[in-house]
Amino acid sequence: MFSSKGDAAYVELRGRILSGGLAPGSRLAQRDLADEFGMSLTPLREAIRRLSSEGLIDLDTQRDAKVAAINATEARQLFEVRLSLDPTAAMLAAERRTDADLTTLRAAAARLVPVTRTWGEEGLTAHRAFHRALYTASHNDVLIRMLDDIWDKSDRYRRLGLDLPPGDEPRTRDHREHHELVELVTAGDTTGARDLMHAHIERSLTATAIAVLEQRELSS
Repeated sequence: MFSSKGDAAYVELRGRILSGGLAPGSRLAQRDLADEFGMSLTPLREAIRRLSSEGLIDLDTQRDAKVAAINATEARQLFEVRLSLDPTAAMLAAERRTDADLTTLRAAAARLVPVTRTWGEEGLTAHRAFHRALYTASHNDVLIRMLDDIWDKSDRYRRLGLDLPPGDEPRTRDHREHHELVELVTAGDTTGARDLMHAHIERSLTATAIAVLEQRELSS
């Protein structure tokens, strides 16, 4: 249930942008969207303004709205913050995890599949659920909120990485590292969990996407 039509439009639009349902750089047909959502333009524009403040939509003076383009600068900034926060979350999870946290984490690990073009959205969804289970076990609410937002925004870059041909070995290693993280958190190995997470992020799909975007921008 949503408290207002603006909230409902916000959630729907944000989900479509982050999932790639609305492509980066595409123009928003506001009247069509309002009709589809069963609302007037006013709550839709309220949602668009909120998403503009988050950097997900670009607005011009004529009230035209476009989905924000993806670029190497934003990708690198998200990557740099994750490189700091994710290892901290893994370390705290190893220190603070409860039995219930471990049950959730193991269940999430059991649903993992390699994040490749073959598995697509299923792989990304399971991957996100695993990492959220891990950083929720940190029991640091501020850190959890920050990582939720960063993971959402990073999803657009992960989808770009999915379209690249990295070969089997990197994705197989990535899959294996998730299970190693479960073992380290279970054992309470704070240093091991932190260090493995740092290496894991360095080899992530976002890191792959950064290199491709930088090359594209140099070539354009």
